[in-house]
Amino acid sequence: MQTIESKQLFAPRQLLDALHQIIPDTDLVVQQLPKTPISLWLIPSVFPTERLDDEVIRRIWNDTPYWIFCWASGLAMAQWLLAEPQHVKGKTVLDFGSGSGVVAIAAKMAGAKRVICCDIDPVSLAACRENAELNGVELEYLDDLYRAEEVDVLLAADVLYDQSNRFFLDDFLKFTQNVWVADSRVRNFNHPNYIKTTEKEATTWPDLDEAKEFNTVSFYHNQ
Repeated sequence: MQTIESKQLFAPRQLLDALHQIIPDTDLVVQQLPKTPISLWLIPSVFPTERLDDEVIRRIWNDTPYWIFCWASGLAMAQWLLAEPQHVKGKTVLDFGSGSGVVAIAAKMAGAKRVICCDIDPVSLAACRENAELNGVELEYLDDLYRAEEVDVLLAADVLYDQSNRFFLDDFLKFTQNVWVADSRVRNFNHPNYIKTTEKEATTWPDLDEAKEFNTVSFYHNQ
């Protein structure tokens, strides 16, 4: 039986085309994430940054293709779900701001009955589909949180980096009374309905050599 690593794989054309609109002359490769059985289509750990002109850099900042990385908070939450599957086993789960789909894939591997990837970006949802197929799991897809059904668990990793996103913390509670949030960008946010439960160490993958402070992922749960 062939493993993912031993198969001859070609990057999905839709994802490559979307990537090249932002960052030309680079590729997507299958990479296995640390301390997990999960592999994802991600940008190579080394790509030719010296060839990035000002226009490319502007596009990266304005239209960041978040799905080309597995961000530290997503990796930490995926590792946590695989280590503590009781949080999602047998349950219907919504993964908000799915990006690459890493958290959703981990939830399904941990035994969730159903997992819904929710992301406003259609390319991210395409990446979730490709990465789900890569890992042999079945997910569902949604482009609007406000069309979601009630779920048993809502997971959100690395979605609070923008202050304007904080209102989601209240809105999440309209869909479930069991919300887990993981974030490395915001330190000890104050919200009357959430409490910090733990911290875990992880790096964005491929490693962006970010400041060490962004390697500490805080987990929060609603009260």
